[in-house]
Amino acid sequence: MTVQDNARTLVQRITALPARDTRLMIAIAGPPGSGKSTLAEAVVEMLTAAGKAAVLMPMDGFHLDNRLLEPAGLLPRKGAPETFDFGGLASALARIRDGQTVLLPVFDRSREEAIAGAARIGPETRIVVVEGNYLLLDEDPWRDLAAYWDLAAFLTVPEDELERRLIARWLSFGHDARAAATKAQANDLPNARRVVRAVHAPDLVLE
Repeated sequence: MTVQDNARTLVQRITALPARDTRLMIAIAGPPGSGKSTLAEAVVEMLTAAGKAAVLMPMDGFHLDNRLLEPAGLLPRKGAPETFDFGGLASALARIRDGQTVLLPVFDRSREEAIAGAARIGPETRIVVVEGNYLLLDEDPWRDLAAYWDLAAFLTVPEDELERRLIARWLSFGHDARAAATKAQANDLPNARRVVRAVHAPDLVLE
């Protein structure tokens, strides 16, 4: 299936959801390198083109800063579930569900840090597409997020393809081949296996 095929499938499912007074909240989850961001962007683009007030909310903005990770010995594991501000994410999702205007942090991969107040979800927004590795993780406290989703999709990719994409990502950020492979194999792929082993109740699985 292509990105566009998967996006059309998701858009069809989203537009078929029963009308409700609160915002619709859609989760797109999967391991690092699976193409969640690309798929989520395509879904929001299609929804917007169809006249729906939809926005994209990446989970990556809730990365903990290196100044907190380093003293805790978690800097080499950056990107693992325990290196995110789960409480901040859950609080933001609750406020979004309640219809509030919410300012969100956005993760800048070139700087490897989150920028506070860099995105906004306003009262006009009716559909929020949230993408992230751990939105469907069947571990405490992450499984509590399931209560927010009107529709949850999980994206799967063979591990050898994930490894190729993850190494290419680190190369694009200026790392040499050895460093890129180390980053992918020592951290990204263990996180990917953790995601794939513990998926909490997706409504549909996309390849």
